Amino acid sequence: MVCKVKHILYFWFALFSVLSQAQSDEHIKDSIERSFVDVYEYKKKAKMGSALEKLTTILELSDSIQDKKSKARAYLLRAELGIEENYDNFNISEIESYLQRAEQIQNEEDDSLGLGYNYVLRALTATRNTSYSNADAYFSKAEKIFDKYHSLDDINKLKYYRGLFYLSQGINGRAIERFENSLPINDPYQPNYLRAKVHLNLAKAYKNIKKFEDAKLNAETALAIGKSYDFPLIKLQSTKIISETYASLNDLEKAYQFQENYIKIKDSIFNVISLQSVAEANAYFDNEFQKRHIEQLKIDYEDSSEKGKRNKLTSILSSALLIIISLLTISLYRNNQIKVKTNNLLLKKNSELQLAKDNAEKAMKAKAQFLSTVTHELRTPLYAVTGLTHLLLEENPSESQKEHLKSLKFSGDYLLTFINDILQVNKIEAKKLAVEKAPLNLKKVLNDVVNSLTQTSKENNNKIVLNIDEDIPKKLIGDYLKMSQIFINLISNALKFTKNGTVEINAKIVNETELQQTIAFEIKDNGIGISKEMQETIFDSFSQGSVQINRKYGGTGLGLTIVKSLLELLESDIQLESKLGKGSTFRFALVLDKLKPEAVNTETIGEEKTDLKSRKFKVLLVEDNKINQVITKKIIAKQNMTCDIADDGYQAIDHARSNRYDFILMDIHMPGISGIEATKEIRKFDVSTPIIALTAISLDDNKDDFLNEGFNEVISKPFDPEIFYKKISNILT
Repeated sequence: MVCKVKHILYFWFALFSVLSQAQSDEHIKDSIERSFVDVYEYKKKAKMGSALEKLTTILELSDSIQDKKSKARAYLLRAELGIEENYDNFNISEIESYLQRAEQIQNEEDDSLGLGYNYVLRALTATRNTSYSNADAYFSKAEKIFDKYHSLDDINKLKYYRGLFYLSQGINGRAIERFENSLPINDPYQPNYLRAKVHLNLAKAYKNIKKFEDAKLNAETALAIGKSYDFPLIKLQSTKIISETYASLNDLEKAYQFQENYIKIKDSIFNVISLQSVAEANAYFDNEFQKRHIEQLKIDYEDSSEKGKRNKLTSILSSALLIIISLLTISLYRNNQIKVKTNNLLLKKNSELQLAKDNAEKAMKAKAQFLSTVTHELRTPLYAVTGLTHLLLEENPSESQKEHLKSLKFSGDYLLTFINDILQVNKIEAKKLAVEKAPLNLKKVLNDVVNSLTQTSKENNNKIVLNIDEDIPKKLIGDYLKMSQIFINLISNALKFTKNGTVEINAKIVNETELQQTIAFEIKDNGIGISKEMQETIFDSFSQGSVQINRKYGGTGLGLTIVKSLLELLESDIQLESKLGKGSTFRFALVLDKLKPEAVNTETIGEEKTDLKSRKFKVLLVEDNKINQVITKKIIAKQNMTCDIADDGYQAIDHARSNRYDFILMDIHMPGISGIEATKEIRKFDVSTPIIALTAISLDDNKDDFLNEGFNEVISKPFDPEIFYKKISNILT
């Protein structure tokens, strides 16, 4: 009886062990499959080091359950990473060794479909090795296998790989045909990635035959997929092609823009850490591969050794195997040495990339500095043009002279607007623009903008309709200047592109809390409208739809760029709805803080105007330019002010020490010491006299910086005399 019980217990223990082992094997198989999914995800995200580490894990898991098919798949995928992505400096013989070992296993395990993909990769390897006849033979072998199993998805992928083969040989027409016929391309691991690759290679083929519009369209499709799914290498390669096609189409502005994006993406992918990670993971995987190869050879040797006891010939073969093993061991050592050299090469390449990045940044700084210098130098003579024109218009010119002067004033104002727009765009790009919050009357802001554009509306016989929600309070907190600039650009644009029509401005509260109001704005016109194609680029710098529109309507093409940038600064965005011939509607919303009850009586910018003629102010004008001295002195004299002139900063200090002035107008850029240094010296003995910076402001200038240096206000040249008087009155009141 006891013996029977022992047998029963032994039976159940053995059965439990078998079931446990089977369950454990299934769990490991699941882990292997998940690891393959991870490898493809890392590949798509250009994390090649992580992909190689995960492949090494697959080898270890496959060995633990003797899963040879998975091991062969891992070798195939390792070869594919090198062939398709070209991420590191692959040795062709190294790829072939992976494929040979995979083929050996696939033949042993009767894995026909796996063998088909092996032939595809062998074909691509032969293409790299310029063995085109061998490549074609391998493709034919793969095609027979896929046809046998009626695998449509595999056949489509084979068309894509054939396209790569033709593209490499410069047979672009066949390549395009193969790529287009491969769609839709399905794959359980990377369908969207392969779809993007198809469009990317179509773009290359079209670019090769100088069909640049088709090339750009396919590259943009690839870029859109790359952005949607975050495929870094797709974004990198498609951005480069788009830049090159724009250059071929002579659109250098956009070519330069996409070139900058290409450099940024490249820097994010190829850096010291990622390159080192790839080199280390590559070396580790190759070590594991060689180790397994040696172990397999040892097993073969041991089998041969057993038989060799009976057969002298087998003994000789075993000796040969030992020699091969020794050679492989030496090869493994040498391979590790090569990997170290490769790693050093990667570090060197990274240094070159860093140098290229530094050069690109220097070029950007040089561009900003150039524009800053040009705009500053243009403002100084422009001040003379606009100032003298203003003075001449006030001296009762004849009607014929008045027309000429008005034309001169218009040209001066246009040039000033253009300079200001360039400066504004560069300030935004350089992140030198800050949001200022102060009490404002929104209704007055809109009315002031509309009133200032009344003459513009009459020129095209347009009507302006202003609809403001009655519940919007008189006082809110916001950035008066930036909001005014947004409205002026949008409304003047609407008036410019509308004739005998209506421009409607709507402001409506869409959300309200105890502390804030969200106000939706809409600028609507029934003008010429904007095409679907141009809507995609209308907010880009210097974009005005077309050369014909630019010539007919004029303008800098920077207005909408500034609007979008300013709204982003105010944490908002802009939407456009337009149809050709039907008009356009621009919409955006701003969140404005409510004014605290105790601050309701606070005056907003520009609401009160003081007559300076009733008071006799004494002014010190510090200016090195003789023409500007005459113009500014005359503008000051029109308000019954007396004026002393200092030609430089040293004279300014002497005048300020010897006299009492109601305020000082200080130019910034002067020979000798600058206006800033002169102001610092004056503040050492006079802290009360208002000092106003009167300057042709540049990109590096910031109002807050001037205020911190001891100035009370900043007036940029050339200036509108009315704004000049208003700012002085605000300081002296």
